[in-house]
Amino acid sequence: MADKDAKEERKEIGELGEFGLIDHLTKDVELHQKSTVMGIGDDAAVIHQEGRHGIISTDMLVEGIHFHLSYAPLKHIGYKAVVTNLSDIYAMNAYPEQITVSIAISNRFSVQALDELYDGIKTACRVYGVDLIGGDTTSSTSGLIISITAIGSAEPQDIVYRSGAKPGDIMCVSGDLGAAYLGLQILERERQLYEAHPGVQPDLEDQEYLVRRQLKPEARRDVIDTFRKYKITPTAMMDISDGLSSEVFHICKASKVGAFLEEGKVPIHPDAEKMALKFKMDPITCALSGGEDYELLFTVAEADLEKIRYMPSVYIVGEIVDEKDGITLHTTGGNIHPLKAQGWQHVTG
Repeated sequence: MADKDAKEERKEIGELGEFGLIDHLTKDVELHQKSTVMGIGDDAAVIHQEGRHGIISTDMLVEGIHFHLSYAPLKHIGYKAVVTNLSDIYAMNAYPEQITVSIAISNRFSVQALDELYDGIKTACRVYGVDLIGGDTTSSTSGLIISITAIGSAEPQDIVYRSGAKPGDIMCVSGDLGAAYLGLQILERERQLYEAHPGVQPDLEDQEYLVRRQLKPEARRDVIDTFRKYKITPTAMMDISDGLSSEVFHICKASKVGAFLEEGKVPIHPDAEKMALKFKMDPITCALSGGEDYELLFTVAEADLEKIRYMPSVYIVGEIVDEKDGITLHTTGGNIHPLKAQGWQHVTG
């Protein structure tokens, strides 16, 4: 019993030192990619590419802004931090191969806490087949900050940018939208209730799907696999991290086109619709302006319409039009309004 208690005692990061901590956190890192020549253990990582274009994306999560430790487990934070970066690589119609991880931590975190964070990071690496090849650690006076850089590659002709949409192209989204935002509303409600009344047990209302979409999102590698299977190359694409409306505007601006979006075709999960109404919110507003769904918005040429119809969990939501026709929302009531992009505001406090 004494040995067990000793193993569970909090271990301070200062006991290991920076390099000892790195060795501890990365001692069981596995490599999955042939392109990884040298991972952790030297001054820099080395990757090999033959005639392909490298693709790099970096994203940062900050405690109190992007997540709150009162309801976000460290393992989930690590997993989500990886997935959000991999999603950007998939949005280029490419496959991620390596990541680097940099963290800033305060002295309130123990070695065991960082083990949990890295457990989530390593799990994501295994699920998506990417290699953790390096990073950095430093001190923080304001909590946890985690920054991840994802590195991928693709054949030059396969890469898809935001700027390739053309009038007549079909606009599509994967999955469903708004669930992550509503999951956050549930978690934030319970956090505020707990802070006002400590000891109150959280009530997530059995909304496992909505909460999971917020705490443990997944990147849509399967959509990219299907593109390869059916020999589809989208004309433009990006991931939906800041809300569908904002992403439509990004593609239209980069491609110098307009678009019409059909309200009735925007996919919303039944649980999200019910919870939006319970919160006295408009479900379509949650789908258009909520964030962190990490689905894909893409456009395809009309010639690929039949192929798209057979793709699982892909929905046709509108069409690309001439720039002069603007960016509009066609409502289920038959009205046409200018589409508004409110953008996603991350949680604060």
